Amino acid sequence: MSATESEPKPKRAGWKFLRDLVVIVVVALLASFLVKTYLVRSFYIPSASMQNTLLVGDRVLVNELVPGAVPLQRGDVVVFQDPGGWLGTGQGDDLIKRVIGLPGDTVSCCGTGGHLSVNGHPVDEPYVVPEIGSDRVSGTDFDITVPEGRIWVMGDNRYNSADSRVHGTVPVDDVVGRAFITTWPVSRWTVLSRYADEWDQVPDP
Repeated sequence: MSATESEPKPKRAGWKFLRDLVVIVVVALLASFLVKTYLVRSFYIPSASMQNTLLVGDRVLVNELVPGAVPLQRGDVVVFQDPGGWLGTGQGDDLIKRVIGLPGDTVSCCGTGGHLSVNGHPVDEPYVVPEIGSDRVSGTDFDITVPEGRIWVMGDNRYNSADSRVHGTVPVDDVVGRAFITTWPVSRWTVLSRYADEWDQVPDP
């Protein structure tokens, strides 16, 4: 075979490489779009209601498979759409709180040591910001059985959070997803814990 007959091969190889590169880029962009649209979204923290777990200005990634494909769990930090009347004009449409009670749970506060109880089980909540001089995790008492299809949520900054104690339960259908990691600022990067060692001890209703 002559040198002239072998010349087209590098051209064909170059075209194949270019074609494969275009396919890879298109697939990567499509995958990124699908992930951002249907699986993971980023949210900005605008208030101090979840302090010190989340600070004003933090950004979190939210798993949108919760609660559709993955069930909600007590202790989850969730983003949900305003069910109506939680936010004022110009404050956006989404809120972030911690799941305290699932459908059917009885949530009450405050018992011995200032703890809240779920289904009669006192829960130790190390993430709660207490009021100075008080060992109570809530400034108000409550005792509620969570209706079917709804959840009871509370901020970790209990004395600076207008949550289910003020507005009532949240429809599960309004939950956007579970926040699982703080991504910004870099110094605040951390995986968000649901404190499973404590919450998994709560009995079913």
